[in-house]
Amino acid sequence: MPELSPHVRNAPANQIREITQAAWARPHSIVLSIGEPGFPTPPHILEAAAATLSRDETGYTPNAGIMPLRAAFAERASLHSGVEVAPGRAFVTAGAQQGLHLAMSMLLDVGDEILIPNPGYPTFAMTAGLLHAVPVEYPLYPEHDFQPRIADVEALITPRTRVLLLNSPSNPLGAVFSEDLVAELVELARRRDLWIISDECYEAFTYDVPHVSPLKYDGGGPGSEDTAGGERVIVSVTLSKTYGLTGLRIGALITPAGLEKQMSTVMESIVSCVASPSQYAALAALAGPQDYVAEAAAHYRANRDAAAAVLDAKGIPYLKAQGAFYLWADVSHASNGDVRAWTQKFLAEQGVAVAPGTAFGSIGEGWIRIALCGDRGELVTGLGRLPARPRE
Repeated sequence: MPELSPHVRNAPANQIREITQAAWARPHSIVLSIGEPGFPTPPHILEAAAATLSRDETGYTPNAGIMPLRAAFAERASLHSGVEVAPGRAFVTAGAQQGLHLAMSMLLDVGDEILIPNPGYPTFAMTAGLLHAVPVEYPLYPEHDFQPRIADVEALITPRTRVLLLNSPSNPLGAVFSEDLVAELVELARRRDLWIISDECYEAFTYDVPHVSPLKYDGGGPGSEDTAGGERVIVSVTLSKTYGLTGLRIGALITPAGLEKQMSTVMESIVSCVASPSQYAALAALAGPQDYVAEAAAHYRANRDAAAAVLDAKGIPYLKAQGAFYLWADVSHASNGDVRAWTQKFLAEQGVAVAPGTAFGSIGEGWIRIALCGDRGELVTGLGRLPARPRE
């Protein structure tokens, strides 16, 4: 058999899937390693998908998606950012991951550099590598509450740097960028002539702090000093987390104006178009009752507080999550410098799967990501099996 391409052969294992699949193969495991919302899908969303099949609307749609759905995504982006987003700027994607691949395909050439967070979601680096681009990690340190520092990011910019990737609320950290920090990051990108890809998968879930999209400070928007235009922000959103539609693979990219022709061309070569039942289900989700989102947010907040109480009782440090549905906890007292091996041992001995921090970058050594989206009783039981930190 001929060899695969080196950039595929050398792709690192996904440690989240590694521990999760091991847990699924072990009966009665408590799985806290994967972010899978567990609520039933609202009936009106299911009915919209079923009605699409009933009327045999199974042909191609436009590359960019059906216009009512594009308008609904644009309206949501306008509401959340405070900037008017025209429907022509919204492009329907097969989930956020395909959207990130599409965005990077548009912006990166062979050897170009993209700045990604460490810790950060592992597919940021994997996707860049598949495109023969170079992921360059900017550090998020515990002593700075895992927030990026402008000086750290700017020090990594070279003549090959093309893109700054931002993720707030953060997976895996649950950290949320302040409005001032978002404005400073957009200003840095403007000053150094970089694109911004903003991964906003968890924008619906923040706790006591607002979600601020870089769109608010993009060229010519309210609060922007870039009054001559020069938009540079591409936002990736998904309904996987917001409405629990992980299997329908539906999201969108919000792009600067003027990219319509290029976007449609690239979409034709990557995805052609998203399945029509998923698109009509998404339209029903965005346009219909929003009870699911409110109930999910309340559940995740309550789970965060319940998990924090267990960790507090055990003396385990953690980053208080301000968004998303994860808790980032420090188990370095037990992991002995190899948290990946420790999570495998913890699963084998205690029947609980948590994601090793090294799945998200080198700074994650000694940390774990705990998913807060499942059953509260299982969450508390599973975390109750963590080894307590010795009292000093």
